[in-house]
Amino acid sequence: MKQRTLTNQQHIHTAIIMDGNGRWAERRGLPRNYGHRAGADAVRRVVKAAPELGIDTLTLYAFSADNWRRPEREVGSLFRLFHSYLLSETEKCVEHGIRLNVIGRRDRLTPTLLDAVMQAEDATAGGAALHLNIAIDYSARDSIMAAANLAAGGAGSREAFASAVALASNQKAVSFDVDLLIRTGGEQRLSDFMLWESAYAELYFTGTMWPDFGEADLAQALSAFHSRERRFGRIREAVAV
Repeated sequence: MKQRTLTNQQHIHTAIIMDGNGRWAERRGLPRNYGHRAGADAVRRVVKAAPELGIDTLTLYAFSADNWRRPEREVGSLFRLFHSYLLSETEKCVEHGIRLNVIGRRDRLTPTLLDAVMQAEDATAGGAALHLNIAIDYSARDSIMAAANLAAGGAGSREAFASAVALASNQKAVSFDVDLLIRTGGEQRLSDFMLWESAYAELYFTGTMWPDFGEADLAQALSAFHSRERRFGRIREAVAV
């Protein structure tokens, strides 16, 4: 894994567990799929704001491997929404220099959705303003297990294993460690998300439901991040040098 000691001017990798769509809708007496649609709008807001706030890599947890346990109708609605997002946003990503990568398993995606994923990744491959990872059918534990199998015959270094984790989760390249991990919706757990990459992540939990999350909320999380001292196991005097 690659580690960075950051200042306010340096770019960071932010990962977000986008939680609260269903509860947001239920509190308004609406079906859960309305919350997911509102959540897609929040994705657009945050993706637009991220580069302006100094984020160069943004990883969004859209659908976990455990989410298959949800009602079939809700799962179908989520995947239709994701397919629609790819079709509507790919051109905008190209225009704004956003490189899109879908991480997670691909063998359970429909051929139509998989084709849309690959087309979006190919079309946006030249983007340099923001690297946007969207985690679909993703499990950090499964990725680590797969990486262990891939790396079994290797030298056993952290760098080699990090490469294997990236390969196992369909990342296009080994990304920097997660610097800031945000979870919306009030829960305070990682839920099998980016466990290897988040070894030294600063954790930020907010009660704001994901559909209500916007640029100001992201800026507030980053402000909290920049106020923290990151030592990566060193003593304070060594960090200051």
